Amino acid sequence: MPPEAPVAWITGAAGGIGRAAVTRLQARGFRVLASDVRESGGGPATVAWLHCDATDEASVAAAVAGCKARFGRLDAVIHLAGRVGGGPLAETTLEDWRSVLEVNLTSAFLVARAAHGLLKAAACGRLVLMSSTNGLTGGSALSGPAYATAKAGLINLTRYLAREWSRDGIRVNCVAPGPVDTPMLARLDQATVHQLADATLLGRLATADDVAAVIEHLCSGAADFLTGTVHNVSGGLVLD
Repeated sequence: MPPEAPVAWITGAAGGIGRAAVTRLQARGFRVLASDVRESGGGPATVAWLHCDATDEASVAAAVAGCKARFGRLDAVIHLAGRVGGGPLAETTLEDWRSVLEVNLTSAFLVARAAHGLLKAAACGRLVLMSSTNGLTGGSALSGPAYATAKAGLINLTRYLAREWSRDGIRVNCVAPGPVDTPMLARLDQATVHQLADATLLGRLATADDVAAVIEHLCSGAADFLTGTVHNVSGGLVLD
């Protein structure tokens, strides 16, 4: 691709939604820096895979530096790195609480802070954060209190950054999916999965591509006038 082609950095890119987002943005003409804590790779030459721990300040800084060295620019950041919890509050250990908040919420702070300079230099920088309907409804023991709290925090971080970064020309938006048919649901028994699907108005779970399509839209020119928004991708499981 020519050097003027836009660049997107996707964290958590080895996951189901991450891979779908990589595919969609690459097809749209983005050069993609795909990072994850898991080993990955492959795909077209316009996708560069990088090991990055989004909870580690030095690792995040190295990823941004690597992006600048390789591509010379950064136009969009899609922060998908995260982990789920589970169980009621009384059964949540302090270690689990801290881990879930760190992986889902603190990582977003680190990634956003590190990428700000390059996004500001872009013609129209984009930051997309990944929340959940758990962040809209208060969640349940299926994902646990820490997960619901972290995902609610991501919604308000989206709103805060949309205000603060508006003067820098950066659009900040958030995607809040309901249950998505990815390996993350393997922790649940099939009866629970079927109940979640039946509870949606559309009668099925979201696919990874359903969510990636919204991410692609937020990184496109069609979303130039969107900032501070939260996109409920739940098939009507949650009505807001």
